[in-house]
Amino acid sequence: MKQADLGLNLSNKRTRKREFLDQMDKVVPWAELVELVAPHCPQRGRRGRQPYEVGVLLRIHFLQQWFGLSDPAMEEALHEVPLYREFAGLQSWIEPLPDESTIQRFRHTLEEHKLADKMLATVNDILRGKGLMMRSGTVVDATLIAAPSSTKNSSGERDPEMHQTKKGNQWYFGGKSHIGVDAASGLVHTAKFTAANAADVTEANSLLHGEEVRAFGDAGYQGADKRPDAPDDVEWHVAMRPGKRRALDKSDPVQVLTDQIERVEASIRSKVEHVFRVVKCQFGFRKVRYRGLAKNGAQMSTLYALANLWLVRGKLLGMQA
Repeated sequence: MKQADLGLNLSNKRTRKREFLDQMDKVVPWAELVELVAPHCPQRGRRGRQPYEVGVLLRIHFLQQWFGLSDPAMEEALHEVPLYREFAGLQSWIEPLPDESTIQRFRHTLEEHKLADKMLATVNDILRGKGLMMRSGTVVDATLIAAPSSTKNSSGERDPEMHQTKKGNQWYFGGKSHIGVDAASGLVHTAKFTAANAADVTEANSLLHGEEVRAFGDAGYQGADKRPDAPDDVEWHVAMRPGKRRALDKSDPVQVLTDQIERVEASIRSKVEHVFRVVKCQFGFRKVRYRGLAKNGAQMSTLYALANLWLVRGKLLGMQA
């Protein structure tokens, strides 16, 4: 990335944010993603004000996902943070910076043409071609994403597409992100977004890509293999109910072996938690920003594509070196 501060920035410290953006700049397949998005965006060369390059808007869109910025906050950040302008390639101080309407229109274009899911598929195809994803097994899981419960808005009501659900003794309002990850690498290959009250098991078989021979899930996926949409050639390994596992007799060799198998399968299922950690802790995504399942589902697919790249950044950088 080239400097965009006219040489006035005398600091030479390599901050964590700069290190993060430098790494992501190297591992994100910009050319393939721009080629995917460009046909749906205005082209340069027409009369009047020239549209911003697709690569610039795509970089700004990813900055929003990494640092949890709304459209207005992203516009302000471009004015205030030279590092963001540098990463986006906005080096000219003559041309105006993209405003929030431009940033919003680009996001709407991605949502309208369902490009977030295609970007996730494109990233996964590249990772698979590099031997970083296998196809023999899938781990499924879901996590709750909170939504604002306030009714102090123009419509005077909560998001009608979100719902409340009870987990343990706590009530939650919002949506639920369902994912299927590669059992070997822990990378997301399929993502769905529903209201929070949707049962995990109802989405289980829709999270399979069709080439696996075995699938893994926690105790919430009991009965996934008996549902009408369950494929015949997939062997489900679902965790035992906690109460039933605690009741195992440790003096019985057969039941001890059952407990050991549960431990091994739990270590496989744990890989799905790594993705949730990156999205919620590394990228800071803990609450939905938009109204409606479609918009938030598109954002989740984008976050998972970026999380996949983040999880294998070390291997990708090693290949480049």
